[in-house]
Amino acid sequence: MSLRVPAMSVFPPVRRDRVIAQLPQCFTREASFHTQDDFSSQVRTACLEQRTGTVGFKISKVIVVGDLAVGKTCLINRFCKDSFDKNYKATIGVDFEMERFEVLGVPFSLQLWDTAGQERFKCIASTYYRGAQVVIIAFDVNDVSSLDHVRQWLEDALKENDPTAVQLFLVGTKKDLSSPAQYSAIEDDAVKMAAEIRAEYWAVSSLTGENVREFFFRVASVAFETNVLSELEKSGKSRQIGDVVKINSNSSAALSRRKHSACCH
Repeated sequence: MSLRVPAMSVFPPVRRDRVIAQLPQCFTREASFHTQDDFSSQVRTACLEQRTGTVGFKISKVIVVGDLAVGKTCLINRFCKDSFDKNYKATIGVDFEMERFEVLGVPFSLQLWDTAGQERFKCIASTYYRGAQVVIIAFDVNDVSSLDHVRQWLEDALKENDPTAVQLFLVGTKKDLSSPAQYSAIEDDAVKMAAEIRAEYWAVSSLTGENVREFFFRVASVAFETNVLSELEKSGKSRQIGDVVKINSNSSAALSRRKHSACCH
């Protein structure tokens, strides 16, 4: 099993090319989480007023799953290291990369977990699925069977997570190897699959870099927005609970004074 731990315990500063000021647009409106052009007004206001709670200190866990040789490692390396290695080596167990962003002025981190696609490593890799906020299921747009296996990968990932608490992305890789006609044919099936499993669909090329940066910016932005909205909901509930406690406390004090007064008389 391979597991690299970052040498630095302190987060490095956010790179200039990891700053997100606008919500990146979806790849196709037929299979996307939402089609609005920007972050919600609630999120923008919260960031402006610095009411994002612990979001700036959180690490959002992202797991990338899919068949062997669909290009999971190449996808992550293209984004994190801006590199593409033709000498492919299968991932053994799991590996991960840490990426720092600045979204609407707030620091935000993604931990990208690269999991093995080989059957014999499934049990090892699945132990790292737990706690994922985002699940990326990768398939090769030139291999229909890898798309057919998407449901099984999804089922495996959701065994370790709450289905209502994760965001799903379906990513077609190796787009550069497919002719326009070939890609168009499989895209229809991929979009249908994404809609059925409630995932957002993207197609990328790790070789050329096509859509890779846009895709991960979209992942970071959607995860960030979800985290901020969750923090706002928690803070709203906390205020309500605090109000109840305060009222009860005052009422108890008033009742105590009335009892004391009656006793003295």
